[in-house]
Amino acid sequence: MQLRLDDEDRQVAFGESLGQALGGHGRLYLEGELGAGKTTLTRGILRAYGHRGAVKSPTYTLVEPYELEAVRVNHFDLYRLGDPEELEFIGGRDLLADDALCVIEWPARGEGWLPSPDLVVQLALDGDGRQATLIAGSDHGRRVIERLAGEWSREDDRVS
Repeated sequence: MQLRLDDEDRQVAFGESLGQALGGHGRLYLEGELGAGKTTLTRGILRAYGHRGAVKSPTYTLVEPYELEAVRVNHFDLYRLGDPEELEFIGGRDLLADDALCVIEWPARGEGWLPSPDLVVQLALDGDGRQATLIAGSDHGRRVIERLAGEWSREDDRVS
């Protein structure tokens, strides 16, 4: 599934829809160059579960846990990860538990250690907006894409 997100508001709105479709669990990989909007999308995902505070990329801490009313979200940013084994030292296996939603920026830096994703979102700069490509990695990911395709195709004919 591909769609264009014209501005930051649209990106946050899509993140909120994505969060709802994920249902509070799974492993979401966010890929894209610096400034592509991975953390902006994460802000929308967290809004789906009631978080209204600031969302900063946990570049130096590697993970920011959010204990929300009905769900636990672990937001990883692996940009500064020196070695995938570092995830073991921060309790990564427990944080990647199946009962949490794990949003992982820069997943390629954890290659060989991270479990497979349910869904990959690739973000690319596209003028003032972003191009988002969604790729399912599991049945859960396929169901998320089906739900989003139905919802976003009604709103925007640029979904493919």
